[in-house]
Order: sequence, then C-alpha cells, then structure tokens
Amino acid sequence: MISDIEALSEKIKNHFSDRIDSVCVKDCVIIELSPQQLLSVSQDLKTIFSFDMLMDVCGMDYVDYGISHWRTEDTTTSGFSRGVNDDGSRVIAWHKPRFGSIYHLLSTQHNQRLRLKVYLAEEPVVPSVVDIWASANWFEREAYDLFGIVYEGHPDLRRLLTDYGFKGHPFRKDFPLIGEVEMRYDAEKKRCVYEPVSIQPRTLVPKVIREDNRYK
Repeated sequence: MISDIEALSEKIKNHFSDRIDSVCVKDCVIIELSPQQLLSVSQDLKTIFSFDMLMDVCGMDYVDYGISHWRTEDTTTSGFSRGVNDDGSRVIAWHKPRFGSIYHLLSTQHNQRLRLKVYLAEEPVVPSVVDIWASANWFEREAYDLFGIVYEGHPDLRRLLTDYGFKGHPFRKDFPLIGEVEMRYDAEKKRCVYEPVSIQPRTLVPKVIREDNRYK
C-alpha cells in the first residue's frame, strides 16, 4: 500500500514535470529546483497542493561539504578519530553550487510537510517568495544577513541580527571563527567603538578518547 508521502511525491513529479530537477522522499518530500523555477513552483504548491504555510527559509554553505579531518559518527562513547585521507580528499563527492536556499512548507489542510532546495552560485541570488508567503519576509532577511543570499524583489532586504555596519556574513564557512572586529564602550568618547579583534586565532581540536591505562 502506497503511503501518503509517496503519493504526494508521485503527484508532484507528474504535475511539475520538467520544472523541477529532482524529487525524493526522506523525512518528507524534498524537491530540488533552479532559481528560475522557484516562483512558479511555489505558487502551484500553495494554490494547487495547499501548502499554505512557509515555516522557515534558511541558507546553506556547502563549500567544505564532505571534507572533514575528523570522523564524527558514532562518537558518543568512543570520542573522535581522524577520518580523512592524507591527501585531504572529500569523503562525499559534491558537484553542486556552493550555496543553497532551503524552504520548509506545511499544508495545514492535509497535514503534510515539504522541503524545497534551490542551489546558488558564489554570488547567490534568488527570487523572493514574500508575495506568495508573507512569513518569508524576516526569514529571507535572516538568510541575507548570515549567508549573504540576495532575495530579489524583497521589500526591505537589510540585516536583521548583526550590528549596524557589520561586514561579512558570519554563517559562511570562510568567515573567521573569532570574527573581524570587536566592540567596547569608550568612556572618553562616551560611545561604543569598533576595533580589530584582539583574540588570538586557535585551532579547535575535538576531544579524543583512547583505550589507554592512563585514562582508566
């Protein structure tokens, strides 16, 4: 017997045909599509498939996806160990663009969830879906602030979480962990001032648990 989520996946495949790149079923139905098709597909998902609520829009940076110097699976009791070849080759092959804009939808009528994935190049630009789901307003501003994804057509695309005059996008993988500037209150100037960060860079090394009599 076909499940509801599998039936939804088949309906989406038949309806959208060549407007989407792929459809798969995991925790929910996942659609991958190009930025050019986002608005038309989103409109049909809302009006025809009754996905009336946009629950979240988030950014992704896949620049180091599949590359890790540490094996992190199954480490609750065993700790971390090195899990990459000496040549630093990727564990997972990645041939898609660096950035992604991810949309999580909910149909309150059918109690179904769906995820849209749009992959974007080094200078990420994607149409805004504010006119389809008004809740996208702040979600898109957050993704713009943290990842630098530009949502064309957004009515008020400006930073949401970082401070005035902040430079860079802190959720990008190449943004320094210690930041670039720090703020303090200057008693003489009677205002907050920004200065180059004074924290020394350091390498974060995961905890390693070994079977050794020194640790028994």
